[in-house]
Amino acid sequence: MPNFATYPSLKDKSVLITGGASGIGADMVRCFAEQGAKVGFVDFDRETSEKLVQDTPGTVTYAFCDLRDIAEMRAAFERIAEQNGAPTVLVNNAARDDRHGWQDITPEYWDERFATNFRHMFFAIQAVVPGMIEAGGGSIINMGSNSWWQKSPGMPAYTAAKSAVHGLTRSSAMEFGKHRIRVNAVVPGWIMTERQKELWATPEALDEHLKGQCLPDLIDPIYVARMVLFLASDDAAMCSANNYMVEAGSI
Repeated sequence: MPNFATYPSLKDKSVLITGGASGIGADMVRCFAEQGAKVGFVDFDRETSEKLVQDTPGTVTYAFCDLRDIAEMRAAFERIAEQNGAPTVLVNNAARDDRHGWQDITPEYWDERFATNFRHMFFAIQAVVPGMIEAGGGSIINMGSNSWWQKSPGMPAYTAAKSAVHGLTRSSAMEFGKHRIRVNAVVPGWIMTERQKELWATPEALDEHLKGQCLPDLIDPIYVARMVLFLASDDAAMCSANNYMVEAGSI
């Protein structure tokens, strides 16, 4: 088991994570809680979210919301802030990488994919930045994807939405940097979440993927969570407007 770092600056910090119920998001919730942070997360999977709260020691708060509904998201953020205080760390993590053929995409599906994978990120930033300004600073971490860097086919609405994350990240970093709010993107490679294992991680696909990695090991979600912890901490005080890759050298 790796001997991971402890970040004293994260203790008692109010952290807000979108899509925290499972996969990479759940590892983030657990990791921040281990650091002594006050962790709040939103998700539309009630059962899995409530179990995560029960199973995670520390201060962990959950609020249901469907991030495609911006008013509902704002209300969920307010409920969490009432318990944990205004967040000074926001992790825009929620997304779904459902596969879809270009021939089958309708305007309605395209809009829904952008609502699922990108639109809420901006409105989450808009919701938390005033509190960060009042607090004198903060850290915003947007989850990107290796998919568009690697020219992945079979999900054009997803790759388009994820490529937009990097434009939002860089412009936001300049917009809010004067308030000492840092904005960065984390770029995961193919991370071995349960969803990936169940749907797409066949032996043949894994073998082909590993040929393109510099490192010979599959990537567990914990390594993405650890990069997020670093960017949220004071150790990363001079890091902003950049991409931080966790992809074992596959890009």
